Amino acid sequence: MNPARPGPAPAPAVTVVGIGADGWQGLPGASREALREADVLIGGPRQLDLLPPDCTGERLPWPSPLRPAVPRLLAAHTGRRIAVLASGDPMFYGIGRALAEEADDLLVLPHPSSVSYAAARLGWPLEDVEVVTLVGRPLGRLAAALHDGRRLLVLSANASTPAQVAALLRDRGFGPSRMRILEQLGGDRERTTPETTADDWPGDRTAGHPEVPVDPLNIVAVVCRPAPDTTHLGAVPGLPDQAYEHDGQLTKRHIRAATLAVLAPAPGELLWDVGGGSGSIAIEWMRTHPSCRAITVERDPVRAERIARNADRLGVPGLRVVVGSAPGALAELPPPDAVFIGGGLTAPGLLDACWAALPDGGRLVANTVTLESEALLADAYRRHGGELAKLAVAHAVPVGGFTGWRQAMPVTQWAVHKPRDLVRETSNPLPGDDR
Repeated sequence: MNPARPGPAPAPAVTVVGIGADGWQGLPGASREALREADVLIGGPRQLDLLPPDCTGERLPWPSPLRPAVPRLLAAHTGRRIAVLASGDPMFYGIGRALAEEADDLLVLPHPSSVSYAAARLGWPLEDVEVVTLVGRPLGRLAAALHDGRRLLVLSANASTPAQVAALLRDRGFGPSRMRILEQLGGDRERTTPETTADDWPGDRTAGHPEVPVDPLNIVAVVCRPAPDTTHLGAVPGLPDQAYEHDGQLTKRHIRAATLAVLAPAPGELLWDVGGGSGSIAIEWMRTHPSCRAITVERDPVRAERIARNADRLGVPGLRVVVGSAPGALAELPPPDAVFIGGGLTAPGLLDACWAALPDGGRLVANTVTLESEALLADAYRRHGGELAKLAVAHAVPVGGFTGWRQAMPVTQWAVHKPRDLVRETSNPLPGDDR
């Protein structure tokens, strides 16, 4: 007796279909079939208008704000075949991520992304390109990607984005950077503008040029070039002190680099920066990787505003600034992966509160220049271990007609990893572990 042949696989509850500027005619057969068979069609009005009449499902435009509506819309149409339209590749800065977090049964049918089209038109290998999205994200985040010779593809939020990009490049000292705008990629109205520089961006009336209309569906291609007098900002911690606006409350360059080395930021981790000052530790923590997060706690409102300006200028506008005094201001914060204490060590209970908030395996680093705080760190070192170090930096300065060393105040630094709970870890083995 022959075994029964398996029937066709059941249709997924949610299918995400990537669609480009070429619309319906650019879709492969599987994508067209999914859209024709769907009971519910969800997408932006522009995307829904690209579908022919034989896609008979109920058409629902995304509400605003979009992200909170995703679970509600899926729940409202449980049991129906849902097709969601997305621009290009849904899993590349698209709605696919939100749907994957909410839907248990998901099928993604991608289309070439606008980034792939842009790289192909420009002849840029994608592995050598940095992609920065400004769709629903602050313009300031572009600043972290500005390095001499770096090729960028900037995903625009709308028609005004290219002019905003040009203005930011000029403001950050990258006015000589070369720019091109690629519009409606993959469609009948595809266009690439002639190359210009941010200094001579034709959409800027102040440059003496008539404003050039830009299609809302565009990507900005940038080849970064700094002006001769632009301060060089590297990709590793230890930015020049002059990169920061400050009132003297700044962890200086060499100490900052040493501090970030022992804090050891890793992708996705969250830092508490307690006693933010000018925000330099939190800012350079976030600059190490786009997914690194930080919260800085600063009791002085003027300094807190200054931290926010520094964060925006240096490309990490997502830095969260909390105005308040620690340890009280720490109570409602999400648990950190690492903690830096740069000020306020003598506040009653601060060091213990930070230690208690730190999860097993987390890191804590505290710096001080005073004897009173140094005594607290020595006691913490005695109780918890770690490493206690004295950091000293001297700079060469003129001494009459000669040169001598000027010693900066030495910094006492305590760095420690919180021990992991080995009993708890071994009692919860990984799936498949025979222990």
